[in-house]
Amino acid sequence: MTYLENTLGLFIEAAPWLIVGLAFAGLIKAWLPDGALSRWLGGKGVWPVLKAAVIGAPLPLCSCGVLPAAIGLKREGASNGATASFLVATPETGPDSIAVSYALLGPFMAVVRPIAAVFSAVAAGLLAALAPEEKKAVNAPVTSCCAKEKSCSSQNITQKKSLPARTVIGLRFAFGDMLDDIAGWMIVGFLVAGAAVTVVPPGALAEFGSGLPAMLVMLLVGVPLYVCASASTPIAAAMILAGVSPGTALVFLLVGPATNFAGIMLIAKEMGVKATAGYLAGVAGGALAAGLATDWAIRAFGIDVAAQTAAVHGMLPFWLEAASGVLLALLMARKYVKQLVGRFSPA
Repeated sequence: MTYLENTLGLFIEAAPWLIVGLAFAGLIKAWLPDGALSRWLGGKGVWPVLKAAVIGAPLPLCSCGVLPAAIGLKREGASNGATASFLVATPETGPDSIAVSYALLGPFMAVVRPIAAVFSAVAAGLLAALAPEEKKAVNAPVTSCCAKEKSCSSQNITQKKSLPARTVIGLRFAFGDMLDDIAGWMIVGFLVAGAAVTVVPPGALAEFGSGLPAMLVMLLVGVPLYVCASASTPIAAAMILAGVSPGTALVFLLVGPATNFAGIMLIAKEMGVKATAGYLAGVAGGALAAGLATDWAIRAFGIDVAAQTAAVHGMLPFWLEAASGVLLALLMARKYVKQLVGRFSPA
């Protein structure tokens, strides 16, 4: 198959599941009460760290938009441990990335991914909690590094509105601002995945794509990189098709969305260097442990991830996948059309 056919095929297969995931993300955003996170994650100890991981996992925030939300929690009284746990769990997984994981990686990986995200978040939170709290003289306002100020977590949905009105606002947020923020990275993800499937034959990396050394390479690649959870999924799928073990691909799925240089620098300023070191050690250690455990489980129980993925691909009729792909492409293109129109519009 050609590069274009492979790339388009991956996009069409993922499109209906991504639409479903975005819808769930919008509903979560709409129905979550204002100030709930601050109330739930206050206090110190292990319990807030666990709560932060479980609460953060389904929230619709990217690895860029989670920064102002997490720093806000920190300044409202959350501990270093709870803040770090929230920072890791929230961007590593979400309704949209779980849905795309099911479409491209199969049900086993769709279940393993959020469990591993919570595990690595708790590990990062517990290690960050060991560092002493550092007092900050000035707390400057933190804004999102997303493309638009109102995207990601910076858009607040008024809870005084009725439930149907909040639902509409939440869906507009998911298919508007949230999709706008991840659209570029989704495109890059599918382009890279299509290239990998085209250039690297299936099974080509089987001898070198598993074990601790391969996972360490994934750490070196994923830690400084900014890639959202949904965009990392087609890249991981291409890795598995090329012979990389699912556990090794999982390491990339965890550390890619959870860390990037810009976020690390901001976290160090807010929580201190020692807490940041604990946060990074927890992310890396949790990802490696999850990757090794995943590969062990696959061998021990004879799980065929490739067969599961093939079975999922046949679940939906082609017309539904194609229609979803067209709809998603139009929604993603809307952002760039508006930018183009704005550039040539008279001031």
